[in-house]
Amino acid sequence: MNAVVRIAVVTGAGSGIGRSVALELARTGQNAALSSSATPTWAVALAGRRSETLEETAALIRAARPDADVLCVPTDVTDPEAVTALFSAVRERHGRLDLLFNNAGTFGPGGVRFEDLPYSAWRKVVDTNLTGAFLCAQAAFRQMKEQAPQGGRIINNGSISAHAPRPNSAPYTATKHALTGLTKSLSLDGRPYSIACGQIDIGNAATDMTSAMRSGVLQANGELAPEPMMDVGDVARTVRHMAELPLAANVQFATVLATNMPFIGRG
Repeated sequence: MNAVVRIAVVTGAGSGIGRSVALELARTGQNAALSSSATPTWAVALAGRRSETLEETAALIRAARPDADVLCVPTDVTDPEAVTALFSAVRERHGRLDLLFNNAGTFGPGGVRFEDLPYSAWRKVVDTNLTGAFLCAQAAFRQMKEQAPQGGRIINNGSISAHAPRPNSAPYTATKHALTGLTKSLSLDGRPYSIACGQIDIGNAATDMTSAMRSGVLQANGELAPEPMMDVGDVARTVRHMAELPLAANVQFATVLATNMPFIGRG
């Protein structure tokens, strides 16, 4: 059987959740929306600020599947021109786009009280987590609307902070709540064009960014306490499930978290 290739863009692909999702898609991704007479695979475009970490992700993908189609595009998602260049590169190489995993983000400064938070720190988190997600979603939306066959899927990386905050996390929490609104708007506005949009809210996936949680993280009662973690591969498999659905079906919101972490009953 001839392989049918679907095209994905993963932002923040140089590490953590983005890297794990890119590996999962490229290694094992299949799209249930396609005819059973074909064997689909994923070609993945990796976006992130640092070219060296993108190349590391690409090398891991090729080690797992030597014939994988991987494109590395260094991208600052806060820069409209860089985002335009990213999606132009994907269109020039593949001619279409089937999936955007809108993943790039930052926690912002840790341990800074709200009243002491610098404006520059607020802007950096908002520009990356919210404006960057908007710019990427808009570029993907335009391409999915214009291509034939029309349509595609956008999956936004939210957080359990889209539901409940941690102490001293106003910028991160505010952007993740706003991302939920963006997800809902995209779901509505995408209906006429077969563009589905969902959000995955993740809690305590084991990555370099969350490693400090193993030794202790500030709780709502002011104590420092270690928190349970889950394998980041469990997140990647959840994203792949969302991506594999036919466009007539959508996981609107999915929450995947370490079972025993303090989320239900937080505070």
